Amino acid sequence: MNVSDAIKERTSIRAYLDKPVSETQLRDILDLARWAPSGGNLQPWRVHVVMGAGRDRLVATVKKAIVENPLANESEIAVYPPKLGEPWRTRRFEVGEDMYALLGIPRDDKPARIQHLMRNYEFFGAPVGLFFSLDRQFDKGQWAHLGMFMQTIALAAAEMGLATCMQEAWSARAKTVSAFLRLKDNEQLYCGMALGYADPSADVNKLRSSRAPVDDFAAFITE
Repeated sequence: MNVSDAIKERTSIRAYLDKPVSETQLRDILDLARWAPSGGNLQPWRVHVVMGAGRDRLVATVKKAIVENPLANESEIAVYPPKLGEPWRTRRFEVGEDMYALLGIPRDDKPARIQHLMRNYEFFGAPVGLFFSLDRQFDKGQWAHLGMFMQTIALAAAEMGLATCMQEAWSARAKTVSAFLRLKDNEQLYCGMALGYADPSADVNKLRSSRAPVDDFAAFITE
């Protein structure tokens, strides 16, 4: 697989096969991803991998926290601005509606929509979960570098025939996850990522979000 194919084939996968991923595979992916761009070569990222019994314990811990306090919001960061403007609001709305249409869940079936949302906290069935954190001293530059690192992981996984899903939903349970991972006080959790083998029979995995054409976001200054 070349880079162009990996970029185009990478998508957020929300249903996985019951097929294990080895620690060797994970180490190979991370060994490649560590070459991601990093301003000043700070390499600010931290990644925490949960798999096997560790993954299952994490899922059980978060589910217990949700049952005990279903309305809790432990997030330290705003995933989206509180008043999201256009065209971003419409893009977010459309991709959500497209996903629920593939799942056969109508807009007024709130329990079913919430049930699917809760699948985030099971990594959508993926056997591996990754969590990303930064030292609290870092600012926007290092957050950008973390994003490059995460994208590199996703592309490296795609080359190996694996699928991923970036999961900002985990930020809503950041305190519970941080405690489980034993993060230090100076370490801030960002989000999670599901990793495994995509289930080709799952309708939800047919979702392909649209992308704006180049002229919508690029300006060319030629004189």
